[in-house]
Amino acid sequence: MNFQRQGLFDLPPVVKTLLIINIILFVFKMLMPELGMRLALYSFKSDFFQPYQLVTHMFMHGSFWHLLFNMFALYMFGKILEDMWGPKRFLFFYFFTGLGAAAVHLLVINIEINSLISKMNPDQIEMVLKDGSSVLLQGKNYIDASMRDLNIIINTPTVGASGAIFGLLTAFGMAFPNAQLQLLFPPIPIKGKYIAVVALVIGYVMDGSGNVAHFAHLGGIIFGFIFFMFWNKWKFNRWN
Repeated sequence: MNFQRQGLFDLPPVVKTLLIINIILFVFKMLMPELGMRLALYSFKSDFFQPYQLVTHMFMHGSFWHLLFNMFALYMFGKILEDMWGPKRFLFFYFFTGLGAAAVHLLVINIEINSLISKMNPDQIEMVLKDGSSVLLQGKNYIDASMRDLNIIINTPTVGASGAIFGLLTAFGMAFPNAQLQLLFPPIPIKGKYIAVVALVIGYVMDGSGNVAHFAHLGGIIFGFIFFMFWNKWKFNRWN
């Protein structure tokens, strides 16, 4: 591989802009926690849901380490793909995979919601949909297990660029399948074609909760694969 950019600050325009926006919004979220709540992504059934959250959640992160992992991956692999594709194609790719991951995440959430609702009576369902968000804002939740779980699923936010990042890792692996990468954790070499799957497994093992948000990561991999396959096939040179 022969990559053009080597310096820490010698970044292509889209990657540089994305890094700056994510870091600035993280600082603002630390200063104004309510900002994170408004810009995070909620289930369609939540009172907190707003359409703009489909985009804004991609620029919010739950912790410094969450931000660091995503921005490090964007810096390491994003600059290579943007140099290869050009800024327009890379920007389209970033949002295509990020929004695709969000769609998969919301689909899985909806399946979980319908499964819980099928075991509840209409009064319980109405109570959660009507008052659940305000109950959680008070730091409380329902005693009934089904109502409690339903309330958490509906009104727990999702944040982060992880969907787009996993799409990015997938595209890098497909573009450079035999590139040798040295992981920091675990400290072993790995070929580019395995990087997305290894990252997915490591993230799941470290979390240990089986949280439904992992489906957003899987969605990023799926949409990253779709993008790379179709774009290479159709060769949309007008985007270069």
